[in-house]
Amino acid sequence: MLPLVPWSRSLLRTLSHNARSTLPCRSLVQPPRNVPGLLRSLNSTSDNIPDPEPEGEPSEHDLRFGYYDVILPSEPFVWGTAHIIPRGVPPRIPRPPYVRDTPGAEEARAEEDVQSTRRKLIRDEEDVRRLRRAARLASNVLRFAGSLVEAGRTTDAVDAAVHEFVVAHGAYPSPLRYKGFPRACCTSVNNVVTHGIPDDRPLQDGDIVNVDITVYLDGFHGDTSRTFLVGDVDEKGRELVAVTEAALEAGISACGPGRSFKDIGQAIHELLRGKDYCVSPQFSGHGIGREFHRQPWILHNLNDEPGVMEPGDSFTIEPAIIQGTEPHGWTFPDGWTVSTENCARSAQAEHMVYITDSGAEVLTRP
Repeated sequence: MLPLVPWSRSLLRTLSHNARSTLPCRSLVQPPRNVPGLLRSLNSTSDNIPDPEPEGEPSEHDLRFGYYDVILPSEPFVWGTAHIIPRGVPPRIPRPPYVRDTPGAEEARAEEDVQSTRRKLIRDEEDVRRLRRAARLASNVLRFAGSLVEAGRTTDAVDAAVHEFVVAHGAYPSPLRYKGFPRACCTSVNNVVTHGIPDDRPLQDGDIVNVDITVYLDGFHGDTSRTFLVGDVDEKGRELVAVTEAALEAGISACGPGRSFKDIGQAIHELLRGKDYCVSPQFSGHGIGREFHRQPWILHNLNDEPGVMEPGDSFTIEPAIIQGTEPHGWTFPDGWTVSTENCARSAQAEHMVYITDSGAEVLTRP
């Protein structure tokens, strides 16, 4: 699960040169504009949706980005997530500190203070063992989730199975009740960049879906994600997913003791140079261990943030790659789901990286 990019020198510079904020939630009711052939529309803003192309003629959007179902909020709109009942977790399963016995506004505050989010090195041998174990479980859960991805199955059904799998292994699904998130994993389909809430829409042949898994085991979080193909995905969709995997590997190749954190964004930038893709600047990778999200914040776009990697650093790299050159997103009424503004597709891939004395260990690699 991606955190918002924290305020930084690079982000402030970006905002000062951009007419539009790079942060999500600039308008919960702002629809995508100038996208021909939307499969669903927002009733209250239908005047902003252009007329469909004549039947049989592909739109400019289709020719550039391919053919797929565009995901928009269900109508009538329901604000927030209070209407979604979280699945239960047996009392024997230890909870992360941000989960309270009674859901409410106090949730997640335990992770938002300065002490909790500061950078921490994990050097104790027992702590490293537990970190690896949590990461390994997350990888196994993601593999299991991928085996469930097929046309006709809902993402809510995938989430229900993931929930049971995690609990059966003595772990807690970290996203559940994190700041009110109501499900065990995130499922982001087609034009959804991140934080998609599993729902009752059946996956369709030709979809791409990112499944983002985080587990809490023995006091440590393990976090990983991958974008899966559903049935017969068009060439542009398959290429997007392949480029996303390559971007993740490029970021990982920039890791090691003494390397600058900004080298990760540089490596991803170089991989995308000259291609009709961009990387979302709205969400970052993050330090991880006993805390779900903490420093260092890993920016996937070009940046000049200070800091070098040290043995004991543990963090995620999780670039969200978007078709075209418009990386901005807008947030659905649920307060979580973020779509690209122009409804181009997005894909994401994520691994946990641990910096050793001699290199970088990818903890979630199968």
